Order: sequence, then C-alpha cells, then structure tokens
Amino acid sequence: MTSSSTSSKTVGLVGLGIMGSAMAPNLLAAGFQVIGFDVSPERMKVFVEAGGTPAPSPQAVAEAAPIVITSLPSVAALNAVVLGPQGLTSAQVQGRILVETSTLPIEDKQAVHDQATGWHMLDCPLSGTGAQAAKKDLLVYASGNAQAIAACAQVFNGFSKAHHDVGAFGNGSRMKFVANLLVAIHNVAAAEAFALGMKAGLDADTIYKVIADGAGGSRMFTVRGPQMVANHYEPATMKVETWQKDMKIIAEFAAEVGAPTPLFHATAPIYSSAMAQGRGAQDTAAVFAVLADMARLDLPNSP
Repeated sequence: MTSSSTSSKTVGLVGLGIMGSAMAPNLLAAGFQVIGFDVSPERMKVFVEAGGTPAPSPQAVAEAAPIVITSLPSVAALNAVVLGPQGLTSAQVQGRILVETSTLPIEDKQAVHDQATGWHMLDCPLSGTGAQAAKKDLLVYASGNAQAIAACAQVFNGFSKAHHDVGAFGNGSRMKFVANLLVAIHNVAAAEAFALGMKAGLDADTIYKVIADGAGGSRMFTVRGPQMVANHYEPATMKVETWQKDMKIIAEFAAEVGAPTPLFHATAPIYSSAMAQGRGAQDTAAVFAVLADMARLDLPNSP
C-alpha cells in the first residue's frame, strides 16, 4: 500500500513533544531512518541530536516517508499538519499511510480523514505515558483500513510492545477513551492511597514497595508511584494541563453515548485543583501533592 519510491525502513514523524520525542529513538534503534518535523526549534534540535533527519515541513516529511506518524496536541494542529499549506496532503504522492496517534475527538479525526484524499489515514491512539514510550512500553490501538494497519506492523514494532487492530476507523479512539478513563481514576486512587498510608504513619517508599505487587496495585500506581514518593513531578510524562484536554474529551464522549462515569467525574476536581495550584506543567502524578496538602502532610521537596 506504500510507494515503491521510498524505503520501507524510512518513517516520518510529525510532532516531537513528549510522546514523539520518546518514540523517535526507539524507531532509530530499530533501524529506521526517521524524518521528523516540529514547529519548535528546540524540539527539532533534540531530535537531530538523537540521530533523526530534520525536514522543513510536514509536506517534506510526506515526500520522504511512505508511513507518517503524527503526535499532536490539538485539532488545530492536526488540521494544519495534514490539510494546511505545506501540510502532508500538499505532497504530490499517493498511497501514503498516516498513523494518527493523538488523543482528539473522533468527529474531528473523521473530518480530516475524509479530506485527506490519496492517503490511508489510520486512527491509532497510544496507551502509555511518555516515560513508557521511552521504554517501548506502549500499546497501539489501531483502527481503520485493515490492509494499511498490517502494512504498519514493522513500524509499530519499532516503537511499541504490541498493537491491536480494533476495527473501523474511530474504534482506536473509543478504546483510548476507555483506557484514559481508567488512567484518570487509577492515578487519583494511587495518590489517595499514598495520602492515607502516610497520614497513618507509614513510610511512602515502603507503601510503594509493598502495595505495587499486591491486589491493590495498578499500572498507574507502579508508573507514577515513584514520583509521588519523591514528591517531584518534573519532567512531566503527561502534563496536567494536557490531561485537562483528555478529560474533557472523555466526559463529552461518555455523555454522547449515555454512559454513567461517576468515578471518573469524581477525579476531575482533583486535577482542577492541581491546575489552580500552578501545577499545569507538572506530571499528572502531582494530584498526590493536592491530596497531601488536603491531608496536611509534611512532604519532602514541598515549596
């Protein structure tokens, strides 16, 4: 399904933020030439230092790579990257595959899909944090044309531990909303558990070591627990301010399908409090700092 004029070991990457910058080194290590673009010169510099090949625009990425991955922060960014001047669809190519990994409303992705003529656009959100991405500890929820998904298997293997074909375009996002609902709840649950244990006099590091492998542990407890133990939330693997966007998308999706989400909604004020405390640029593990403050805990590294 891809053009024979470019190497199958060449992959494009547009969006070199937390996720994109973590995926690039793994693709390079897997033997791919990675052609990348980001609007941030600083991110481009880091990408080049890691061994990536810079491109001046998304259009240039599309001209060089048969498969292009996008990891973007907003609908506006997706529209600009795919449909805008010097966007992917400006390239005079046919049969390219677009692996769209961002967490965005389904209807907005569908609108871009319908306008990206000549491209096989897939909806492929990722399950995992930036820290997990750096370790290839990601899942790909791939949806769309089955033949295009199969053609991306080698690329998926280059930056993830597994990928799943979940069916029609949009099902990837639906699965990601389910996963992120659980992440929102489990992250706050982990923070609440630490606050309870520490308020009762238990050592934070001991709580982490004992609980992580037990029935009460979770992936979020394991991944974000060390940040909570240290009370240190930078650099962020998922910023609180970015997570607010995901929370809004999930809430609107749940309302649209008529699904009750009482636990998910109960976590929202904790994330909002983190924003109000000026923690927007910190990792979402910072919800522990919010609960610890409510519990009047004396934590290390507190301001």
